[in-house]
Amino acid sequence: MKQRVSALLREKFNCDVILEKPKDRSFGHFATPIVFSLAKELRKSPMAIAEEIATSFNDHEMFGAVESVKGYINFRLSESFLDEYASWALSHGEQFGSSDKKGTILLEFVSANPTGPLHIGHARGAVYGDTMLRLGRHLGYDITAEYYVNDAGNQIDLLGVSLQLEGRSSLLGEEVEWPEKYYRGEYLSDLAREAVAKFGEEALRDESRQKELALWAKDKILVLIVEDLKAINIHFDTFVSEASLYSEWDRVMAKMGEGVYVNEGKTFIRSSELGDDHDRVVVREDGRPTYLAGDIIYHNQKFERGYEDYINIWGADHHGYIARVKAAVTFLGYDSSKLEVLLSQMVSLLKDGEPFKMSKRAGTVILMSDVVEEIGAEALRFMFASKKCDTALEFDIEELKRQDSSNPIYYIQYAHARIQTLIAKSEKSMDEIMNARLYNLSADADGLLFEALLLPEIIDDAFESRQAQKLPDYLKVLAGRLHKFYYDTRIIGSEDEAALLKLLLVVALSIKTGLSLLGIQAKDRM
Repeated sequence: MKQRVSALLREKFNCDVILEKPKDRSFGHFATPIVFSLAKELRKSPMAIAEEIATSFNDHEMFGAVESVKGYINFRLSESFLDEYASWALSHGEQFGSSDKKGTILLEFVSANPTGPLHIGHARGAVYGDTMLRLGRHLGYDITAEYYVNDAGNQIDLLGVSLQLEGRSSLLGEEVEWPEKYYRGEYLSDLAREAVAKFGEEALRDESRQKELALWAKDKILVLIVEDLKAINIHFDTFVSEASLYSEWDRVMAKMGEGVYVNEGKTFIRSSELGDDHDRVVVREDGRPTYLAGDIIYHNQKFERGYEDYINIWGADHHGYIARVKAAVTFLGYDSSKLEVLLSQMVSLLKDGEPFKMSKRAGTVILMSDVVEEIGAEALRFMFASKKCDTALEFDIEELKRQDSSNPIYYIQYAHARIQTLIAKSEKSMDEIMNARLYNLSADADGLLFEALLLPEIIDDAFESRQAQKLPDYLKVLAGRLHKFYYDTRIIGSEDEAALLKLLLVVALSIKTGLSLLGIQAKDRM
C-alpha cells in the first residue's frame, strides 16, 4: 500500500515523498509533510499549498479522503481500494508480500569452527542469517546460503591433540598432561570411542596421527552441526572448505600486488592504508599462512564467482576484523562496498532468573541443542529474531514455556488459531466469505485491516534495513490488535459476519506468512 501511494506521489511531485503513518488513525492511513519543502520553492504558505494538493486528489479512486491538517496532507485509503487489495492478498496466499526484486547475493553465516557442537552464540547468528535469507528470497533476490568451514589452522591441530588426550584419559585410564588450551566435553569422549573402534587404541598414542584424527573428527562434528541446524529449520546451499583453498595462495598473493610486502621474513597486508589499525601478518616467518590469509583467499574466490553483493554475518568479536578483510578485497581489485558485514552479539541465557547451566556435552558453553530441547525450535527462532542482532540479548527460557500472553510466540500463534476456530464455527461458506465486500467497517475493523495489509512494507523494510526484528515486532502488534478486536466485536451471528471473517482471513494470512519467514509454522489449533 505504501509503495502504491509513494509511487503516485512521486509521479505527481517528481521527487521521493516521505510518507508517515499518523499515530491517530482518525487522521487517515498515511500523511506527508511535503508542503513544507515546497513552500519555499513556490513562495506560498504551507497551508495554502496543502489545501490545493488535497483538493487535487478529490476524485482519485485510491483515496476515500485527502485532507489538509496544519500543513500536513492526510490520505485515507478508499474502501474499494482496501477491499480490492485484501481480495488480491487472499488470492495470492503465502506469496503475499513477495516481490520481483533483482540481484544476486552470497550470504555467508554461522561458519562455526567444526571443533564442537553449536552453542547459543552460533544459534543467534544462524537464526538471523536464515531469517534474512527467507526475507530476501521472498522479495525476489537470488541468494545463496553458504557455510565457510574453518578446517585448517591451529584449531584443527588442537582438535587432534584434544581427541587423543581425551581418549587416553577417559577410555584408556592414562594420566595425561593437558595443554593450556584444549577442547573438552562429552562429545569428545564419544568421538574418542568411535576413533578407537575405527583406528584402534594405538592411534590415540601416536602423535603422528593427530592430523588424521583431527580431519576425521572434523567431518563427524560437521555432520553434527548440520543436524543441529536442520533441527531449527536451517539449511545451506553450499559449503566451502578453508583447507581446499590454500592451493590458490600463490595466485592470490600475486593478485594482491603491492597490497602486500615482506618485512623481517613475514608477509604483511597494507591494511593500515585502508582503515585498519596497523598492517597485518598474512604469512609467518616459517611460511605458515595466518587465519587472515585463508579469509583473503576465500573472499577472492567469492568475488570471482561474480555475485552482485556479498553479506557476511560474523560474531561481534570479529568487529576489528572487518577493515582488514575489506582492505584485502580492495587490493584484490574488487569493490569492497559490495561486501557487507553484519555482527551478531552474544546471548545471556537464564532459567528461573538464574544463569542457565553449561552443557556437560560441550564442557564450557551452552549448547544450542540443549536450548531447543527446553523450549523448542520455533520459540528459539522467534526469540533470537526478535531483537536487533548487534545488541546484547538476555532472556529467561521459562518465559517461553508459558502458555499465556506474556509469551510472544504463544500470543501470536493463538491469534492465528483463534481465527481458524472462528472460521470453523461459522456457517458461512468460503465463497460467501471471500465474496463479501469490506465496506462500512468500524474504525477498529479498518485499523485491523490496514495493519494486516502492511505486511509487504514490513518485509521489505526488515530486509533492506537488515533489521529482522521488525517482523516479529509487527506480528506482536498485529496479534494484539486481533485479540482486542475479538473481545470487543461480535463476529459470529453478526450482520457483517462474512465481511468480518474475510478481514480475519487477511490477518491470518499475514500472521502465517510472517511466521513462515521466521522459519515457524503457524498453528491452526492451540
